[in-house]
Amino acid sequence: SIIDSCVFTYIRQRKMLGLGDAILTGEPLIGNEPFAVILADDLCSTVGESVLSQMIEIYNKYQCSIIAIEEVPRDQVNKYGIISGELIDNSNDIYRVSNMVEKPDIVDAKSNLAIIGRYILTPDIFEILRKIKPGNGNEIQITDALLDQAKKGNVIAYKFKGKRFDCGGIKGYLEAINYFAKLLGIK
Repeated sequence: SIIDSCVFTYIRQRKMLGLGDAILTGEPLIGNEPFAVILADDLCSTVGESVLSQMIEIYNKYQCSIIAIEEVPRDQVNKYGIISGELIDNSNDIYRVSNMVEKPDIVDAKSNLAIIGRYILTPDIFEILRKIKPGNGNEIQITDALLDQAKKGNVIAYKFKGKRFDCGGIKGYLEAINYFAKLLGIK
């Protein structure tokens, strides 16, 4: 019944030119509205509100781009976009982002706060993405566009409440399967 009550529209990214390019490809569907980006290989489990619902509450308060973050082991910072910023709400783990770097060298990382695959973006991101020059791997990086917004004080990072599984690799995928099997009482 859900499928019958919904309209699904998609746009295909013709060339794999990075997440920034994929987001820019979706502009005709989004228009001049804030929107969410959910990366399917980051599976998040929460008790209560979903990560995105948690982020919408933060968006409603700050009215700027919101990114979900989590602490990662220091030796893994080179696998993620890493943020630095000022903690502005200690009780809710909310930061005003001042800087971010895509996959920094371990010795250069300013923190171990990694961006995960949940974003709420404001529509001005499209204009920024159109101007971004390809970076690492000749890809248009969303972190470069978000950094432009962050320099204007317009990016909030939220250390979400819940557990994340990196299902883009076999280890994380198996961890997710085992976690949910135990949760459901499957042996």
